[in-house]
Amino acid sequence: MTDRLQPGDSAPDFTLFNDAGESVTLSDLRGQKVIVYFYPAAMTPGCSKQACDFSDSIDRLQAEGYTVLGISPDKPEKLAKFRERDGLTITLLSDPEREVLEAWGAYGEKKLYGKVVVGVIRSTFVVDGDGKISYAAYNVKATGHVAKLRKDLKLDV
Repeated sequence: MTDRLQPGDSAPDFTLFNDAGESVTLSDLRGQKVIVYFYPAAMTPGCSKQACDFSDSIDRLQAEGYTVLGISPDKPEKLAKFRERDGLTITLLSDPEREVLEAWGAYGEKKLYGKVVVGVIRSTFVVDGDGKISYAAYNVKATGHVAKLRKDLKLDV
């Protein structure tokens, strides 16, 4: 497993396809603040809740200068169905080879219902305008995470 990223680390660059089949490159977003979050699977209860929470908060996040990128191992076609089904307004990216997940330390051993398994580690990062990690959280909870993130980023003051 890759070492976990910490604030101050350079964000590993990537180019991934979104749900419309268009490529998105992290370094193209330099100068902006980017929330990158990793989730296990589209259209599952926890991942749907988290994606809907980000979509519900997108206007406020964008007003504060944040772009949101959600990354999972799902193929773009499944992400398109996810967007349509749940009315999502955030950018969904596909990492079926799990290369980006691994580079960010968001894939590896985790506990699931008391058992150790290998899979996507639900994680959230904030990348500053210089391409550095300013916030890193691993093993986050799907429910209530966006509210906690907004509080940690002092957006609800």
